[in-house]
Amino acid sequence: MKTILWFMLCLSHWSVYAAEVSRTEQGRQLVANLELAEGKHLQDGVVLMTHGTLAHGQMEIMTSLQGLLKESGINSLSINLSLGLDDRHGMYDCTVSHTHKHQDAMQEIDGWLGWLKSQHAGPVTLLGHSRGGNQTAWYASEHSSAAFDKVVLIAPATWSESKDIKGYEKRYKKSLAPILKQAHSLLKQGKGSQMMPHTDFIYCADTSVTAEAFVSYYQPDPRMHTPTLLSKINKPVIVFAGSEDKVVQGLAEAVRPLVDGKKIQLVEIDGADHFFRDLYAEEVTEAMIEFMGQ
Repeated sequence: MKTILWFMLCLSHWSVYAAEVSRTEQGRQLVANLELAEGKHLQDGVVLMTHGTLAHGQMEIMTSLQGLLKESGINSLSINLSLGLDDRHGMYDCTVSHTHKHQDAMQEIDGWLGWLKSQHAGPVTLLGHSRGGNQTAWYASEHSSAAFDKVVLIAPATWSESKDIKGYEKRYKKSLAPILKQAHSLLKQGKGSQMMPHTDFIYCADTSVTAEAFVSYYQPDPRMHTPTLLSKINKPVIVFAGSEDKVVQGLAEAVRPLVDGKKIQLVEIDGADHFFRDLYAEEVTEAMIEFMGQ
């Protein structure tokens, strides 16, 4: 597995280190930002971080958390999901055709865990935000692996079929059902990779998307609702919910009955929105550190 280290500081002792690293998967270059705390090595452990919908590993919340973790002596690796593209950086450009599927993230998380193992990394904590929180929980629920020890979910995505339908209609002023039916029809014909032009998809209006990608994001699946996955994760899990989150709503109410104080914990942060900016990021980090030390 090929790894490129774009820049290093004080390599001999790894005392201060920041690097963009990459690996190759299915012919694509995948990139991530690695931050090592002062005096620390990968063998001391690392937080593997996955971002939200159509975003990237250096979006504000990820950069803030990496900085705060580094100040606290904790290493982190914030990945860019490829979303079907080679060497992807920054937000996804809606003018680019969509071939990526929601489930692709689980394979890429697994690949980055393999990369960390190849680098002889110590204990790994999985972290995901928003859709990345759902993808992280989904991965953890299906992999009872020694490759990771704990799971941190920050405003992980919730889902319901009715919410999906209403949300699509509100955003695009049209029904989801006939478009999903068209995509399913193409799949049944063995044409899952066929492009559906002029299609409204996720946050992208009038874009192009393959039938299989559209089905992946919009086909009803209870696993899209992160609280349904928590009891299936065989590692300690902590969930963060912001009281002012307008993107992921009803999270705290859905998770609260599952909390046992041992395997599943919930931290509700009053005043925080979906992105836990400024002092709220510090609250998240402090609770994370306590959780990771338990």
